[in-house]
Amino acid sequence: MRQQKIYYWSPFLSSIATSKAVINSANSLMKYEKNYKCFIMNFFGEFNGLITDNKVVQFLNYYRFNIAKYLPYKGKLKSRFSFLLLFLMGFFPLLKVLKKNKPDYLIIHLITSLPLIILIFFKFETKFILRISGYPRMNFIRKLLWKVALKKIYLVTCPTYNTLNYLKDLNIVESSKLKILYDPIIKVREINKKKKEKIFYKDYFLSVGRLTKQKNFMFLCKAFKELVKENDNIKLIIAGSGEEKKKLKIFIDKNKLSKNIILLGYIKNIYPYFVNSKGFILPSLWEDPGFVLIEASHCRTPILSSNAWPGPVELIKDNFNGVTFKSNNLESFLRKFEYFNHLINIKDLQLNSLKLSKKFSCFNHFSSFSKLLRKEA
Repeated sequence: MRQQKIYYWSPFLSSIATSKAVINSANSLMKYEKNYKCFIMNFFGEFNGLITDNKVVQFLNYYRFNIAKYLPYKGKLKSRFSFLLLFLMGFFPLLKVLKKNKPDYLIIHLITSLPLIILIFFKFETKFILRISGYPRMNFIRKLLWKVALKKIYLVTCPTYNTLNYLKDLNIVESSKLKILYDPIIKVREINKKKKEKIFYKDYFLSVGRLTKQKNFMFLCKAFKELVKENDNIKLIIAGSGEEKKKLKIFIDKNKLSKNIILLGYIKNIYPYFVNSKGFILPSLWEDPGFVLIEASHCRTPILSSNAWPGPVELIKDNFNGVTFKSNNLESFLRKFEYFNHLINIKDLQLNSLKLSKKFSCFNHFSSFSKLLRKEA
């Protein structure tokens, strides 16, 4: 039987958690099924830091450095200019790949409308599979564009039912083409090995993510400012890097919280920090699904999460596999943190949380995805 060629087009603006999930997806298909040959298109250098760790999947490099990280994204006009530039830079290389290499499938993580435009104006034998997370912003023109393009799409996959149902309600794609596909976040053996690494810190709460407005770390710092008034020894570690770092550091220094709130920066191996923490806190305004939630679940770390849409509100059930608070609401957070800090049924929560993470294992992703590719789902 001829090997099926599966190409991934996922031009993220920087190396993020989803970048690793793309690699995990390709790896899992090739590990468990010899009939697949996977390629990841490294258009703007977004996979550069991850290529050296991979010996299975083939990367197709079009630009040697990550131009995306030098582009402006603050402000509507600047961000639109940046996405237009990425669109123009990616158009002809992608068109050439589709015509010359003729993939059986193209897996798309959408940040620009490029693949949709190509679908409308060109005809290919390649089957397009679109992965959508979060809620795409729609106006009349975008909705019309999506409707026309999605008529030619093979499948649309979503990481949560909230997103899937939102797309159903938009009525831009046939319901039969909408499928749930959990992201391949958990590599069980690798994580179980990495989480044994010893670390220096003890007796702390942990929060992890890019330092951006979406992740809402300023809210968390303000909340801990209130908690410190009651307990001067309380400690929060924030692991991650991003454009909000300077603003967060100014707030911490101004309020004399450097002993209580530690900005650790990017940590390559975050798993021992999960294992050794008193609890993991997710303050995000939105996530889909929320990769760090899944990682914390696998490490059996007690979870305190905002009820953000579409991921956390679906995945974390209050007092079942975690504790939830009203998103961006200080009063709700402080009340729920007090309860969270004195959990009685912690073992039940940890067990239920571990069950959640199994949905997001690489093997489960392969099993579900291969069925979709064979149209058995």
